Amino acid sequence: MKLKVAPHISTLIPYPPGKPIEELEREYGISGSIKLASNENAWGPSPRAVCAIKDALKNLHRYPDGSCYYLAQSLADKIGVKPEEIVFGNGSNEIIGLLITAFLQPGEEVISSHPTFLMYQKLVQVQGGVNKVVELSESMQHDLKSILDTVSPKTRMIFLDNPNNPTGTIIDRDDFASFMEQLQDDIIVVLDEAYVDFVAPELRIDALSYTRSSKPVAALRTFSKAYGLSGLRLGYGIMDIEMAGYLNRVRQPFNVNSLAQVGGVAALADDEHYQMTLEKSREGTAWLSREVEKLGCRPMETHTNFFLIDVKGDGRKLYEHMLHKGVIVRHMQAYGYPNFIRITVGRQDENKRFVGALASSLKELGYG
Repeated sequence: MKLKVAPHISTLIPYPPGKPIEELEREYGISGSIKLASNENAWGPSPRAVCAIKDALKNLHRYPDGSCYYLAQSLADKIGVKPEEIVFGNGSNEIIGLLITAFLQPGEEVISSHPTFLMYQKLVQVQGGVNKVVELSESMQHDLKSILDTVSPKTRMIFLDNPNNPTGTIIDRDDFASFMEQLQDDIIVVLDEAYVDFVAPELRIDALSYTRSSKPVAALRTFSKAYGLSGLRLGYGIMDIEMAGYLNRVRQPFNVNSLAQVGGVAALADDEHYQMTLEKSREGTAWLSREVEKLGCRPMETHTNFFLIDVKGDGRKLYEHMLHKGVIVRHMQAYGYPNFIRITVGRQDENKRFVGALASSLKELGYG
């Protein structure tokens, strides 16, 4: 077969999907494994969301509401914006793609950091754009000064995930304000706030004030993390109405399925479940950090439901060793941190099992 494929597509490296837990168990001959690798919500979705989704199953023969009308109204009321300032997507990934499709032409530049969320650079390459990548600082934070120094006449967009994935670090509010003051007015800043729910309110950037400023800013958020709806793929962007209008021109109709819409509305109404998730995540992070430190490892400070651990040895080997114990974590070799693993905060029984598996694995591998 002879296919004519543009170089920017043929050189793309596919996103590496993880294996299903069932397949890992079969491959390693284990059972009852736990997954602490994908930054998921260990407490699951709101019971109200589950009930609403079950009730909506009878309408699966109907197309979803292409405007997400009720979801837009509920979310706008909750966060204090106009429905027209919100664009919904099949996960916040789709909003990233829509922004790039709408505002980036082939050959133009987009600045992102490394390590950070992989999809920024992949979607820029799909569009034929040029990735300019700035290394994180020694403190594993976005290097705003170096990003400003990287700006060129071809720069059209800057992606900043805050908190950062995979490091869990955040941008200081004053530093961000200074950054925005120095940045020229025609560059779109995408503030990806997928994990912002876990950040203490006094440390958060007031993203909505920036989306209403004279400079183009889009804030991205998701129902996948604090709301526990990862499987439904529901994310959104908050931005100026004019910017939102261009995204609505390029997005596909019916891009958000009906179950995601009703689940999202119900999840927003269940503040008790939402607050429980945040409280349990904070408690789990504190407990895990203490226990990991007792084992001679170095837990990194985080503002999310996951954190990095310096295991003082080969993180990939530790990851493989723990797989045999039925504990799935993420090694950081591909991100440039070979001695680190990343774990998601789980339920307390999962956290205890992780600590036990970590302790025995460290001993058996001779780390520390």
